[in-house]
Amino acid sequence: MSFPDVFKALSDPVRREILTLLKQQGKMPAGEIAAEFELSNATISYHLSMLRKADLVFETRYQKYIYYEINTSVFESIAMWILQFRE
Repeated sequence: MSFPDVFKALSDPVRREILTLLKQQGKMPAGEIAAEFELSNATISYHLSMLRKADLVFETRYQKYIYYEINTSVFESIAMWILQFRE
């Protein structure tokens, strides 16, 4: 996990919506994620790759499908880092 990659990934509203969707729905295949947005599959694929690069999601392959799920440990690490600055 790299903080710059995480914050860059979180800066985009579509990626934040994908994370919210995964938090609510749990593990989902890429096609179902794409169906929730009025964007091309290629655009969703790009956003998912940015989330993967930042370790914000896990990718699991099963047969011909790729499933994504949220990686909460990254959020825990970020929260701990931020909390060190409180008084």
